[in-house]
Amino acid sequence: QVQVVESGGGLVQPGGSLKLSCAVSGSMLSFHHMYWFHQAPGHERELAARIRNDGDILYGNSVKGRFTISRDNTRDNTKRMLYLQMSSLKPEDSGVYYCRYVDTGEDRWGQGIQVTVRT
Repeated sequence: QVQVVESGGGLVQPGGSLKLSCAVSGSMLSFHHMYWFHQAPGHERELAARIRNDGDILYGNSVKGRFTISRDNTRDNTKRMLYLQMSSLKPEDSGVYYCRYVDTGEDRWGQGIQVTVRT
């Protein structure tokens, strides 16, 4: 069973930067997708960014040009790291960020981590 654990959240001022990390462990497949989702208070969870095992990247419209998803280049299918570098942060970027791992046999979410953007 795959486990997903986020870290790196916190409080940041508007215009600032923050980097989230996600540790994924367990028995993973080479073919997989990893995601970051954002849920603002009172809103539905929405896609922030996705990276496929082949390196293809997709960003949500609200974060394009400001956020960067990346991963480590390990070939270890039992342990991977996913990152989200967030820049030019806005108050509307506040909320809970979730990491998600998906392959043909697994669909695992992390517990989420809080990011607050305010003065």
